Amino acid sequence: MNDMINQSRRSFIKSTALVAGGLVVAFTIPQAKRFMSVANAAEAMPLPAPNAFLRIGADDRITVMLAHSEMGQGVWTTLPMLIADELDADWNKITVEHAPAAPAYIHTAYGIQITGGSSTTWSEFDRYRQAGALTRALMLQAAAKQWQVPVSALRTENGAVIYGKQTLRYGQLVEIASKLETPTTVTLKTPEQWKFIGKATKRLDSAEKINGTAKFGQDVQFDGLKVAMVARAPVFGTKLKSVDDSAARKVPGVIKVVKVPTGVAVIAEHYWAAKQGREALKLTWDLAGHDKPDSAALLSRYQVLATQAGLQAAKAGDVTAASKQAKQTISAEYVLPYLSHAPMEPLNCAVRISDQGCEIWTGTQMQTTDQAAAAKILGLKPEQVVIHTQFLGGGFGRRANPRADFVSEAVEVAKAAGLPVKTVWSREDDIKGGFYRPMFVHRATVGLDKQGSPLAWQHTLVGQSIIKGTPFEGFLIKEGIDGTSVEGVADSPYVKGTPHHQVHLHTVQSDVPVLWWRSVGHSHSGFVMESLIDELAHASKQDPLAYRRQLLKAHPRHLAALNLAAEQAGWGKPLPAGVFRGIAVHESFGSYVAQVAEVSVKAGEVKVHRVVVAIDCGLAVNPDGVKAQMESSVSFALGAALSSEISFKAGEVVQSNFHDYQVLRMKDMPKVEVHIVPSREKMGGVGEPGVPPLAPAVTNAIFAATGKRIRRLPIGEQLV
Repeated sequence: MNDMINQSRRSFIKSTALVAGGLVVAFTIPQAKRFMSVANAAEAMPLPAPNAFLRIGADDRITVMLAHSEMGQGVWTTLPMLIADELDADWNKITVEHAPAAPAYIHTAYGIQITGGSSTTWSEFDRYRQAGALTRALMLQAAAKQWQVPVSALRTENGAVIYGKQTLRYGQLVEIASKLETPTTVTLKTPEQWKFIGKATKRLDSAEKINGTAKFGQDVQFDGLKVAMVARAPVFGTKLKSVDDSAARKVPGVIKVVKVPTGVAVIAEHYWAAKQGREALKLTWDLAGHDKPDSAALLSRYQVLATQAGLQAAKAGDVTAASKQAKQTISAEYVLPYLSHAPMEPLNCAVRISDQGCEIWTGTQMQTTDQAAAAKILGLKPEQVVIHTQFLGGGFGRRANPRADFVSEAVEVAKAAGLPVKTVWSREDDIKGGFYRPMFVHRATVGLDKQGSPLAWQHTLVGQSIIKGTPFEGFLIKEGIDGTSVEGVADSPYVKGTPHHQVHLHTVQSDVPVLWWRSVGHSHSGFVMESLIDELAHASKQDPLAYRRQLLKAHPRHLAALNLAAEQAGWGKPLPAGVFRGIAVHESFGSYVAQVAEVSVKAGEVKVHRVVVAIDCGLAVNPDGVKAQMESSVSFALGAALSSEISFKAGEVVQSNFHDYQVLRMKDMPKVEVHIVPSREKMGGVGEPGVPPLAPAVTNAIFAATGKRIRRLPIGEQLV
């Protein structure tokens, strides 16, 4: 590891200052490489960007400013571990705060403040460690000045500088340290010196989430804050024609009824009054001339498009000619529905507007766009909008909306009301009111050679773009192709390894609002690709594991995960009567995850007994966190595979809450075993890569059990 970081070369622009009784360290560190290797993590990186803060109080308390949002994924613990190792911090003295929305906290790779794409740990691996190393250097210099000894005579341990038998706690050094010149170089520790990184570490936010003191957006309350609920259009894209709010205004507790761009807001003293007031509104919507999506009609349209050539996303060789030479040809169509994010904590956003600016309290994954959207609505500068990020009760992509939908609406409500207002969405509001993982249809025709290996692969995808119409369109859509629509297919090692292949995409236009959903395009492509491979293995009469090993022989990280999962699951060994195995492996967000599912099917009902997971995510900074993410991925993905679906009838969403948009029930949670591939390879993410292999592992096991190939999710009643 290159452990010498030359701060002068990397534009160390700020030194230190004593603020509010503590040492605040502000500095610049170059942008992180995507999925960087631990072995060369500190290699030259060209673009300096201002970033994180670390504060040490006179009471020895170390406050880590979290540039990202904690939504259950564990970064509240993982990022402090990076600082603690380099700082030689006392772990018991560390507290964490969400950083405000500010340029200082922009993502090292994405250029805005965002939590998403399973990117937090790898993107912060350098700058959080460098923050710790820099601060440790200041502590050493301060102690050397205090004792009048050379720095080389000192060492640090557990939040203190030690000289012989003398000790100075970091809190005792902050005043001296605040007056020192910033070091021009800092030395990062080698992996052998890490005390926290790579060790299973208990979460720092567990206690407050268990005892109920953790503050989520829904918990925000202050004097004068009112509550609003908004009546929105039942069909996407339609506008309000007329409103009679006379009955709503008579509901006890209702204060005001105001029009906003998304509908009509009822502002009340409390949630119940706002809800009752909203139900008393008499609204007429202009439905004429608008698209009224219907699931059956949409599917028919998609299926027709899937038989036609679209925009070309990948191509090699001559698919038409090679197909004529194939010994077998397998054709299949796969269908995946719209899905809701359905976070446990419904959306909410509190807004207070004053002469000085605007304050926003919410659980958000995308502070920069929220801040910009609020500033535009109010005619303010972005820096006049203060965002207080709260804990998120689940995100899964819903709270990372480039359109800043629920924050913009809350600002509009507070502006129209002239009051501090917390706009609350019920779960029905969100499930019926979007945004969604887009519906997709895949159609593939694969020709096999005499050994059963793919010779010609023709694959067409049909679905909406989640990027089109957002600020990211300019650089994430290339020649009409939204890369998130075709990821996992166009770049699949199976497709790339087929000498003749072609991937086409049809991007469908619709008023249905769509957004990234946990694992984004891989959420559908992983299911399709690993199901197809199982079909090819069966057609060529080969064991599914052996078949994958052959196709992935040039992909060692896929193989490592695949082999570890198979070994731990006992692939090939006897199972209890009526239980069958399925396997899948998929790479996404820089990590490689294989899963083996053990499944039984009785009277059409699927029971998943056990899921064995193996992941190669590069360095696992907190193995406990990696395991938790894999377990949550199994739960999240299994619910979607078994039951979840958003459908449309006459333009309206059919589902409304957890009774008809079912997520996994506790009784259906299988035993999950997680194994981590020891690795110093490039670091990837862990929040999303556990989702894609689950559905195909389960449906491949169903095929082994029943001979029925599931090509449409959710599984639902297909086996009855």
